[in-house]
Amino acid sequence: MSASLSAHPKIYLYKRIVQAKLFMDSNFRENIDLDNISGEASFSKFHFIRLFKKIYGKTPHQYLIALRIEKATEKLKEGLNVTDACCEVGFDSLTSFSGLFKRKTGLAPYEYARQQAMTRERINASPLNYVPGCFAEKKGWRKKSNFEEAG
Repeated sequence: MSASLSAHPKIYLYKRIVQAKLFMDSNFRENIDLDNISGEASFSKFHFIRLFKKIYGKTPHQYLIALRIEKATEKLKEGLNVTDACCEVGFDSLTSFSGLFKRKTGLAPYEYARQQAMTRERINASPLNYVPGCFAEKKGWRKKSNFEEAG
């Protein structure tokens, strides 16, 4: 058997696993479970878990939790409150969401949201502090200091 023929089935398997991952990426807000996800790839649950972990380095459940936490951080950065962020990314329980969020990020969701709000306030108060100096100077928004001119 040639190398290209033996590689073909492997590519087909990868495509099915990727299809299931894309299904999770698109439906993370929904109440999806392993049956839904493995069905998307047309694999038995146990075979799917094994292949998914081999390819992505985590189980489908771990991937889905990480994806939801990532999306929740985006929502909190945008100013959404913790309860709404929790619900919007597909968690059923605020308590489990808070515990998972803290385990993944090191901060409780309300602490993270508070930090993001403070950062937004600082940016709004002094936006030029968050623009690289060379860019601001080029645009004429900031003058060079005497120290920079002397160097």
